[in-house]
Amino acid sequence: MLLLGFILLAGAAAFTGLLIADNLGGSPSYTPSILGHHVATVSTLGAFLAGIALTLLFYLGLAMVKKGAAYHRRRGADLKAARRSAAERDGHIARVQAPAQADQADRAAEEERVRTAAGGDGHKRRHRIHLFGH
Repeated sequence: MLLLGFILLAGAAAFTGLLIADNLGGSPSYTPSILGHHVATVSTLGAFLAGIALTLLFYLGLAMVKKGAAYHRRRGADLKAARRSAAERDGHIARVQAPAQADQADRAAEEERVRTAAGGDGHKRRHRIHLFGH
């Protein structure tokens, strides 16, 4: 496939070179206009070369659009896979931590019950704000 591509490129380049070489002589001039304004005076060869340049620019833009779309599609798939992986990880962590959190809540409730049963309200005595040097 690569060899066929190079053969096509070489053939197109040779044909273009021969076409330009044969049309280097004097030729009539044309004055193209866009929206009523005269842009420049162009020979037939100049118009041909401008067409080649515009075609190359068009296909360069087309290739950039195609590569950009492929990049965004691939990036979207990667983000989707990363989100799925993170959700699985978070679910696994939640399943592992759920029993530990339940045990911690039971211990906190037991400590609160012991504190209030000892006759206090469960809070330590608050001290005045200590200002340094006073």
